[in-house]
Amino acid sequence: MFTKLSLKNQVDDLLGQFKAFHNGGARVSLAELRQKFELLLVKVVTLLQDDDPSLAAAVSSSRESIWGVLSDPKKFANI
Repeated sequence: MFTKLSLKNQVDDLLGQFKAFHNGGARVSLAELRQKFELLLVKVVTLLQDDDPSLAAAVSSSRESIWGVLSDPKKFANI
């Protein structure tokens, strides 16, 4: 349970950083956001791998699509 809560907080924090980035108030660059995104995605896939390998594979293969939504201001505004 603690892991899920920690992961949710990390996702919320990253989404907040993307929101700030797209609104012009970010303290981080897009490259730094990409690095944070990649690290978080690795955590998610690692946690899913044992219990749900097909979901882990789906998340992993969706990496670029997810990044495309997060990094595009218009697409991000719709999530």
